[in-house]
Amino acid sequence: MIVQALALTLRLAVVVSLILLTISLPLAYWFAFSRWRGKFLGEAVVSLPIVLPPTVLGFYVLVAIGPMSPIGRWYQSLTGHGLAFTFPGLVIGSVIYSLPFSVQPMTAAFAAVDRKLLDASAILGASRWRTFWSIILPLSFPGVLTGFVLSFAHTLGEFGVVLMIGGNIPGATQTVSILIYDQVQALDYRVANETALLLLALCLVLLTALYALRRHRAWNLWEWR
Repeated sequence: MIVQALALTLRLAVVVSLILLTISLPLAYWFAFSRWRGKFLGEAVVSLPIVLPPTVLGFYVLVAIGPMSPIGRWYQSLTGHGLAFTFPGLVIGSVIYSLPFSVQPMTAAFAAVDRKLLDASAILGASRWRTFWSIILPLSFPGVLTGFVLSFAHTLGEFGVVLMIGGNIPGATQTVSILIYDQVQALDYRVANETALLLLALCLVLLTALYALRRHRAWNLWEWR
């Protein structure tokens, strides 16, 4: 059961972090370079999952994708079954819950790029896409990787949101954090400790690797090419 829950958790973390990477790059770029005065509203919305209790966020996501909602009815008409208490439902909730952990490091990295370099690129006739790919992304790569790793690690440890949206279905929606809760409820502290140590070690390895790379500045994108 531990292997099954761990496999599902890793699968969820991979899918969510890849989706967040595609969402966060343009969103962080807009936050960093947009001159629209009202963009702080978008930043506030993106940051909500940090301060909201997971149960509150999970409840509203559950309502939004439930069988009575437009999204739920649309999904059921396509697949023949509901979206709540399924793996795709977990993905939706986890993407929303981990969004600020992906967007904020990327926004900070983009904003730190020297504007003189961007002006020089524009003067030389480079398009915005080429400027992004050749200047902004290489210089901001530490922040991009930080957002990716943090969203991955954060998804590994989710509990409240995944429990509200996915329930506790072994092999379908039971993640490692929910399995630990079940083991504690069953007073099986020895197995719960082993499972918790496994999750702790995995997250520690991820964060250690991330900060080691940052310390040694070994992830310069130009050196990787």
